[in-house]
Amino acid sequence: MAEAERIISTPDIPEAAGAEPSEPSAPKGHRRIAVLLGVALFAYLLDLGSKILVVTKLEHHEPIEVIGDWLRFEAIRNAGAAFGFGEAFTVIFTVIAAAVIVVIIRLARKLYSLPWAIALGLLLGGALGNLTDRIFRAPGVFEGAVVDFIAPKGFAVFNLADSAIVCGGILIVILSFRGLDPDGTVHKD
Repeated sequence: MAEAERIISTPDIPEAAGAEPSEPSAPKGHRRIAVLLGVALFAYLLDLGSKILVVTKLEHHEPIEVIGDWLRFEAIRNAGAAFGFGEAFTVIFTVIAAAVIVVIIRLARKLYSLPWAIALGLLLGGALGNLTDRIFRAPGVFEGAVVDFIAPKGFAVFNLADSAIVCGGILIVILSFRGLDPDGTVHKD
C-alpha cells in the first residue's frame, strides 16, 4: 500500500531534516531504472529477433496472409518514416532516434514512477531497434533502411519497434493527462 501512496503523492522525502527515511529512496529509483531497462531490452530483442526471422525467411518471398487480405506479413525495406515519407532524410531520422535515446537516459535519473518506466522502456527499446537498422543495414551507416513486415490492409507497413514506440507514446499521453510525472508526483493541471 505504501508503494501505491507514493506513486500518487510525492517522491520519498524524509519527514524532517535529519530524519531517516523508512525506506531508502535509491533502491526504488534503481528498481524503476531496472524496469525501464528490462522493458527496453525485451522490446529491442523481440524486434531484433523478428527482423532477423523476416530477413531470413520472408524477404524475397511471397507475403504470408495472416488474416485473409486484412493482415499479412510482407518484408519491405523502409528508408523513410511512416508510410514511406521522407526517404531522403534517413540521416535525420537516425539523429532523431539517437536524440530520443539520450533524452530517455537523462530522464531515467529522475524516474520514480513505474508506469513511466514502462512507457520510457517501450520508447527506448523501439528507438534502439530502428536505430540498429539505420546504422547496420544497407545501403550504409546512418542511411540504413528499416525492416518492416506487419502489413494491415490500407495502412502503413511497420515492425515491432514501431509498435513499441507507439504504445510507449500512447502511455505517456495517458500518464500526462492523468497528471502523473516521471518523478512520481501527481499534479492537477
